[in-house]
Amino acid sequence: MRKKWGQVALSVASLALAVLLVVYLPQIVHALTGATVSWSEIGAQFGALSWRTVALMAALWLASLWAYTYVMTSALPGLTHLQALTLNGAGSAVSNLLPFGGAAGVALTFAMTKGWGFGTRPVVVYTLVTGIWNTLFRFILPAVGIVGLLVAGRIPNPTVTKAAWGGVISILALVAVVAAALYWERAADLLGRAADRLLGVLPRRVRPRPGFASEAVHRLRADTAGVLRSRWPGLSLGMTAFLVLQCLIMAACLVATGSYPGPAETVAVFALSRVLTSALITPSGAGIMEGGVATLLIAFGQPPGAATAAAILFGFWTYTIEIPWGGLALGGWSLLRRRDATRDRSPEPASQA
Repeated sequence: MRKKWGQVALSVASLALAVLLVVYLPQIVHALTGATVSWSEIGAQFGALSWRTVALMAALWLASLWAYTYVMTSALPGLTHLQALTLNGAGSAVSNLLPFGGAAGVALTFAMTKGWGFGTRPVVVYTLVTGIWNTLFRFILPAVGIVGLLVAGRIPNPTVTKAAWGGVISILALVAVVAAALYWERAADLLGRAADRLLGVLPRRVRPRPGFASEAVHRLRADTAGVLRSRWPGLSLGMTAFLVLQCLIMAACLVATGSYPGPAETVAVFALSRVLTSALITPSGAGIMEGGVATLLIAFGQPPGAATAAAILFGFWTYTIEIPWGGLALGGWSLLRRRDATRDRSPEPASQA
């Protein structure tokens, strides 16, 4: 009971921090950039949005949700797109309300898929595969953002440019190594041995037992190999479409607020926003993401008020709206489950002689 109350207190504190970060976002932006921003200026940006702009953003958001269902249905054969949409909405609502909501989201995933007739083993594999694919693409995004800035000439210093290219190559090489290890046994052997050597330099009190990394890599590969070998195209195309549509939402927010810095810069801002959602201090990095996006846009020469409004607007479409949407999905699933349970308990009508 003490642990449960501790989790509740942590969740409330995390949500409160996210709200405070957004409420004091103008002051945070001023502290980071020296620019003066006010809520009246931000409100004027929101008031200038036309219904056509809002409708376009809503359409892009719904399309991105549908695109991600292809990732989910590829990772869990037999899952329908409508079920995937419901599962994604409910899981996002839970994850967006709790600081470590991923664990609660996984528990909800098992409960929902069990009700749909899926066994434990396929759902475990599904959870591993979607986690791996999300992580791999989250590694790729910074590289894409850096390349965008290099192409646009936003990194003029030759020394920094060389370092940036080195970072891109290193990130993509790491992703390639991990992907190869999941696909080929020989690559898994090499990666496992290399990881064991790296872990071997740790102090004895925290060092895992010899061979731990190799066993973990092979166990992960064995669990996911079948799905990854046969369904990686659907996983990759679905994830790519999802991220492209979310980047288009970012572009729409920037254009609508008059803070569009150009295509390459937009990709870089989007990449930063997705990295900042990994900050665990608030649910999905809420508040932290908006501050980082506004700061980078201002660094690109955009008006401070417009940049901050764009950051908040993008946060709405990628975080805030998912809470009521997920609540509706979870409520609909609960009602249907209750109705099915009532139907199963209903006695059969007596047969007429």
